[in-house]
Amino acid sequence: MKSLFDAEEQENARRAMPLAARMRPQRLDQFVGQSHLLGAGQLLRRLIDADRLGSVIFFGPPGCGKTTLASLLAGVGRKHYARLSAITDGLPQLRQVLAEAKERVETGGGKTVLFIDEIHRFNKTQQDGLLGDVEHGIIDLVGATTSNPYFAINSALISRSQIFQFQPLTESEIAGLLQVGLTDRDRGLGETRVSLDPAAVTQLCQWCDGDARQALNVLEIAVLSSSQRPLVVTADLVRECMQRSALRFDATGEEHYDLASALIKSIRGSDVDAAIYWLARLLESGEDIRFLTRRLVILASEDIGNADPQALPLAVACMQACEFIGLPEGQLTLSQTVAYMACAPKSNAATVAIGAARDDVRNKQVIPVPSHLRDGHYAGAKQLGVGQGYLYAHDFPDGIAAQDYLGVEKNYYQPTDRGYERELGERLAAIRAKLRPNS
Repeated sequence: MKSLFDAEEQENARRAMPLAARMRPQRLDQFVGQSHLLGAGQLLRRLIDADRLGSVIFFGPPGCGKTTLASLLAGVGRKHYARLSAITDGLPQLRQVLAEAKERVETGGGKTVLFIDEIHRFNKTQQDGLLGDVEHGIIDLVGATTSNPYFAINSALISRSQIFQFQPLTESEIAGLLQVGLTDRDRGLGETRVSLDPAAVTQLCQWCDGDARQALNVLEIAVLSSSQRPLVVTADLVRECMQRSALRFDATGEEHYDLASALIKSIRGSDVDAAIYWLARLLESGEDIRFLTRRLVILASEDIGNADPQALPLAVACMQACEFIGLPEGQLTLSQTVAYMACAPKSNAATVAIGAARDDVRNKQVIPVPSHLRDGHYAGAKQLGVGQGYLYAHDFPDGIAAQDYLGVEKNYYQPTDRGYERELGERLAAIRAKLRPNS
C-alpha cells in the first residue's frame, strides 16, 4: 500500500513535468494521429490485436507519437516494458536487458517490449545482437528512428521487421491536442479561463510542422508567462513564445536527398518558383554550399545541355563565386543561377547520347579505330600504313571532310527542337549529309 507521502511525491513529480510529457496518453484509445497505421483493418492494428507484434520499426519525424505508442503497446498485452536509447546506452546495457527478458520468459513472467530510441545509432554489432531474441520471440522489439531505416538500419534487422512510417500530425489533430492541453485538469493546464484565438491555433499548427511536442510546449509558455485572467492567447503572444522554426534535416540521410531531389526536379520541370523554395529550404537547413553548386553544374549538362550552352559556364561561375564569397552572400548567386536554369530551354540529348554510346561499348563488339584515324606520329607508322588517307578538315571550304570517322553508321546525338539545339539540329543534318552522302 502506497503512503500519502508517495502519492504526494508522484503528484509533485507530475506537476514538474512539461505539458507535453503530462499529455502523453495512458491508453491506446487516447492516442492521437496515425490513423493510417492504427485504424481498423490496418496492419499495425492487426498485430496489436493479435498480440503478435514481433519486431517493428517506427520511422517518422519528432513529436508524432513513436515513443508514446511504444510504451502503450506494453500495456495492451500486459508485458514488461524496457527502454534503451541508442545515444546513451551501449552493448552492455543491451545484453543486460536481453538477459533479463530471457529469464522473464523462462520463469513464466511473460514477454518484454523493448523500445530502442534512435535505433539507427546502434552499430552493426549492437543491431545484430537483437536478431536471436527477436527470432525466438523473447522480446517484442520496437525501434524508433527519425532516419529512413532503409538507409540507416542493417538489412538483417530490416528483413525481420515490419516498417511503419509515421506522419506529422495534421493541423486539426494539433488543434485538438492544444484544446485538451489547455483545459484538461488531470493531464493539461486546467485553464478554463484561458482561450485560444483561432489565429493563434493556425500560427502554432503551421510553425510546429506536425510536432505536437513543440506546439504544447509553446502553449504552456504562453499561458504560464501571462498572469492576466481571463486570457486570450493571440497569434502575437504565440510568436513571442516561439523560437525560430526548426527544420527537420539530416545532412546524410533521407531529408538531404529528398530536398536536393525536389530542387533538381523543379529546375528540370522549369518551375522557377518551386526551385527557389527548395533552394531556400536547403539553405535554411544548413546544406553544404559545395554540394548545391556541384549539383547545379551536373544539371547544366544533364538537363539543359546544348538547348542553352550558357547554362554550364553560368553554373561553373556560380560554383567559383560561392567558393570565393561563401554564405550568406552566396545565396544571391545561387538564386540567380537556379532562376536562370529553371527558365532555360531543356534538353537531355547529350545525356542520352553518351549513355547510348557507353552502352554499346560495354555490350556490343568493340569498333576498332579506322586506320586513317590512328596516330601516325611514330617511327614505322608509314610502313604500317597507319594514318594514310586521312583528310584534313581545314583543307575543305566548309571545314567538313567527307570521310568515315567511326567505321559504322550510328546517330547517337539527336538534338531537340528547343532553344539553341534547334539551330544545332539544322546544322547537324547538313553535316551528316556531307559526311554520309550515300546514306
